[in-house]
Amino acid sequence: MFGVVMRGATPPHLHIILTSRLECRRNTDSLSAWVFWLAAEMSNPATTGWHIEGLAAVGPLPQYREKLMLFGQFVGDWEIYDSRCMKPDGTWAQEKGELYWRWILEGRAVQDVWMFYDESSRTMRPAGTTVRFYDPKIDAWHSLWISPLQNFVKTFVGRKVEDEIVLEGLSPEGPRLKWIFSDIEKDSFRWRSEQSEDEGKSWTMNEEMHIRRHSASTGPSSPFN
Repeated sequence: MFGVVMRGATPPHLHIILTSRLECRRNTDSLSAWVFWLAAEMSNPATTGWHIEGLAAVGPLPQYREKLMLFGQFVGDWEIYDSRCMKPDGTWAQEKGELYWRWILEGRAVQDVWMFYDESSRTMRPAGTTVRFYDPKIDAWHSLWISPLQNFVKTFVGRKVEDEIVLEGLSPEGPRLKWIFSDIEKDSFRWRSEQSEDEGKSWTMNEEMHIRRHSASTGPSSPFN
């Protein structure tokens, strides 16, 4: 789950991108040129603040575009405005946070960062990051969640199930786990975690989030969205 968070005044390179985007909308013939220019610009450390060669992408791989949009629809910046997590004593802890999704690796995958407000430091802290990619061999998604803060790594396989996206945990030890995206709209969705102690006969929700897209993006949206 990784995306660059930009705060404060708009950087000069980003201002140029936004201006050029408006010009391209007036002249659709220049859209392709703008996309290639944007790809180069977004790999510029002066734009992003940091750079890893080959990581950033501006849209899905055309070959699997339709399949990739299952998670590609979430690319952008989000607010976790209502979140609760079950504590060991059975009570619920309330949290708020932010969520950032970006295309990576030539548009073959997406990566996101989940952040939560830390009361002690009064800052947003990254809880962890997920890398997800579509595997045509199984017609499903591999998903890897990494949280150094929680000393936790978890692998999932995700598929569309009716109107939901269901990721099932693959760990052979411990309870079975499902992470579910539901109530999916263009600018909002619900996420929840469920676990089973009886091999999937019954499920208990232990975490839930209500998430909405930021009203004003910190950067230009991908033309592929």
